[in-house]
Amino acid sequence: MRIVVTGREGQVVRSLIERAAHHPSMELIALGRPELDLARPETIGDAIHAARPDLVVSAAAYTAVDQAEDEPELAQAINAIGAGTVAQAAAEMGAPIIHLSTDYVFSGEGEKPYVETDPTGPRSVYGRSKLDGELTVGAANSRHLILRTAWVYSPFGKNFVKTMLTLAENRDTVSVVSDQWGNPTSALDIADGILHVADRLRTDPAFDAFGIYHLAGTGNTNWSSFAREIFAASRQKGGPNAEVRDILTAEYPTKAARPLNSRLSTDRFFGVFNWRAPKWNVSLASVIDKLV
Repeated sequence: MRIVVTGREGQVVRSLIERAAHHPSMELIALGRPELDLARPETIGDAIHAARPDLVVSAAAYTAVDQAEDEPELAQAINAIGAGTVAQAAAEMGAPIIHLSTDYVFSGEGEKPYVETDPTGPRSVYGRSKLDGELTVGAANSRHLILRTAWVYSPFGKNFVKTMLTLAENRDTVSVVSDQWGNPTSALDIADGILHVADRLRTDPAFDAFGIYHLAGTGNTNWSSFAREIFAASRQKGGPNAEVRDILTAEYPTKAARPLNSRLSTDRFFGVFNWRAPKWNVSLASVIDKLV
């Protein structure tokens, strides 16, 4: 099965490249700039057509949450128009699309994990651009699987885990917000979930349960407790660690509003694909092993 994924440097793309190496039935092709540039939709169709995909994974995105407040047109161009063009190119090749989305499509209210049918209500430019991307992808390709995830980290790129370890190299105490809750999610687990879905599509030509799913780490926590677990795991390996001081979101203002509740229920994904990510702290320990 030939899988074409958009982007080359993102956490999920690099995780897919690593995981796909253990799946002999999967051939992974990563397409990025300049051949495929989501901000230049005219490049997308030719690049995807030339790769002749059996499945397209739309992983590339504009992810600078605060910067998007100052660049709404660029965020919209990449996350909505670009993503929709990728989905259209996949449809023209007769290929389904797996598109990655985010918890930021929700308002972040309440304390219960969001399910796929809950009303959306993004509170940031980034969140709105990703929600518009879900709509354009769904409209362009009826065979779509939109996977919303949250709090992504990995051994690759920039993420919360690597930031905490870097801060601990020079600080004894790190202040971290304690009133935002979500599912820490390893990009390596996202890659495993995507490849599990790809195998289902490969072996089940009658598959028709397309639509929106949540794919995130199992269990939830807040950012400060996540940080404590990072430092505890690093300490066990002799790596950098620090004490954590709880602060409120109001004490750490950001340009874009952060959801207080990013919890996602993954029950629908498990019900359809019989796969669930490991407990978030188990996956975290595995990533810390690679980093420390």
